[in-house]
Amino acid sequence: MKKGKITFSLFFAFFFLQKVSDLHAEETSFTREDKERLIRLEVKLEEGLKATNQRIDEISKSLNQRIDEGLKSVNQRIDDLINLMLWGFGILFGGMGLLIGFVIWDRRTALAPAVKRIKELEEKEEKIERAFKEIALKDPKIAEILRSVGFM
Repeated sequence: MKKGKITFSLFFAFFFLQKVSDLHAEETSFTREDKERLIRLEVKLEEGLKATNQRIDEISKSLNQRIDEGLKSVNQRIDDLINLMLWGFGILFGGMGLLIGFVIWDRRTALAPAVKRIKELEEKEEKIERAFKEIALKDPKIAEILRSVGFM
């Protein structure tokens, strides 16, 4: 199998080298007509290349412009999203502040009547204590009862 591949490769190389040497062996001389054709072909090729380069430049400019517009659009959307988030957080924290303020205010207003009632009861208690002490000064039985309960 290997011998066959090597033989084929050598045959192919020999054949190829022979054809190449045949091409070099022939001398070809260009006529004036051939040279003029080559010059015309070169001019056409240069014009075609210029047109192709111009078209590539136009496409490049167009793509750059579209990319710039897309980037501006994406940046605008990001800015809008950031503004929305800032407003959302502002409203959220503002609402939380209002809620805390309301809770504090509600506690004070809810406790105010209870504190007032306690003060009234303490005043009444002091008045009752004074009254019992005055009565105890006049009546020894009541004084004894008040002492037994630890009131005097």
